Amino acid sequence: MLFNSFSFWTFFPLVLVASRLVHGRPRHILLLIASWYFYAWWDWRFLFLLLFSTSVDYGLALVIERTGTARTRRALVAASVVTNLVVLGVFKYAGFFVREAASLLQGLGLVDTVPVLSVVLPIGLSFYTFQSMGYVIDVYRGETAAVRDFVLFALFVSFFPQLVAGPIERSQRLVPQLAEGRQATGVQFAEGAHLVLLGLYKKVFVADNLAPVVAQVFESRAAVSGGMVLVATYAFTWQIYCDFSGYTDIARGLGKWLGVDLSENFRLPFFASNPRDLWRRWHVSLSEWLRDYLYIPLGGSRHGRRRTLFNLAATMVLGGLWHGAAWTYVAWGAYHGTALVAQRVAHRVLPSRPMRLPACLTRVLSIVLMFHVTALGFLVFRAHSLSHAGTLLWSLATGWSRPGEAGSLLAQLAAIAGFLLALELIAWWRNDRMWLIRLPAWAQAAVSAWMFVAIVWFGASYGRQFIYFRF
Repeated sequence: MLFNSFSFWTFFPLVLVASRLVHGRPRHILLLIASWYFYAWWDWRFLFLLLFSTSVDYGLALVIERTGTARTRRALVAASVVTNLVVLGVFKYAGFFVREAASLLQGLGLVDTVPVLSVVLPIGLSFYTFQSMGYVIDVYRGETAAVRDFVLFALFVSFFPQLVAGPIERSQRLVPQLAEGRQATGVQFAEGAHLVLLGLYKKVFVADNLAPVVAQVFESRAAVSGGMVLVATYAFTWQIYCDFSGYTDIARGLGKWLGVDLSENFRLPFFASNPRDLWRRWHVSLSEWLRDYLYIPLGGSRHGRRRTLFNLAATMVLGGLWHGAAWTYVAWGAYHGTALVAQRVAHRVLPSRPMRLPACLTRVLSIVLMFHVTALGFLVFRAHSLSHAGTLLWSLATGWSRPGEAGSLLAQLAAIAGFLLALELIAWWRNDRMWLIRLPAWAQAAVSAWMFVAIVWFGASYGRQFIYFRF
């Protein structure tokens, strides 16, 4: 059930109305049933996997809290981590590693054929397993109390607005809101309406209309010029941003209508001025999860410069692998790990201001440079394989004999993403990501009317699945 489908907008109003008629535990039960129904809409069989992960971590957290022996507590938290990683490994990575191992053996002449292991990836698996596993680790660390009400804990794991593509929530933030069962205020309804409309605009008008522009290059069997590769790379960078942040905006808006404030997952990432700043703005909930549950346990920056650089690189490689079982994702993670390492090294060896330029000009140049660093990474991310990425990069470096070919693609990109870029530029300039709802009523109405028209008349006429559903 997609946020950009008629079936969802039949389902959600019923849940919203019902949730305002009941309170306390009955409301928790109602929202949990709605969340499970929402998840089962894709494939009811995977609901049992969600229930398994929920039940295991619910029980382990209770035992961890009641156990005083440090060794036993470590064993129990390890059981949670291993269980969740095994589930991820089987459903997300088993087919990939079997194929790679078989290909290696075939290359060595040890086998004649490569077996195919096809495992369907349950939607949202990477998100809810990380959320549930993080909760158990927090209980082990004493940072949160174990949730004794199974219904409440199950609702925390499967709360449907953010179940299948985040943000990855912390129990300290989400559980108290769900337990309190607050009804939405007038302000929350207004903010929710703005976020839902903005999210649908990003997804249905921008991202889905950019998909064919991107496909002209990334799905082409013929050689393409460097200009075409460059514009298609820009287009995919905007497509994946609008697709993913659009989902998050809608999820946050739905949450507000249900009286719940979900975490902000994107903070104008294309205005980042350096690699570290990018990961404070892009997919923030995953960045913070990797920092708190991987980078810091590896040692963080506590064991010297070389170990810090290794920890940064390893965290980003594993963050790339989180996105899926493909070498392109590993390479994308390694690319961003290298960028973070390079920033650390450069900060130590280079002067703070190598060029005497006005501060505002330096900031703008840094943002433009960082956008291109980000876009180049997404070229690898979108490619079908490392060899395909290499071909595209070679075209980008050498194929500029026909620069005019990219003109029509660039015009399409500007027409589709230009208005959103203007909105985000104003938000960055004003340092206020919710500035639209503070406009006079007539101005809000004009912007909202354009977004509505763009969604209904000019948006993609099909319900294209969100890109991050596959992760």
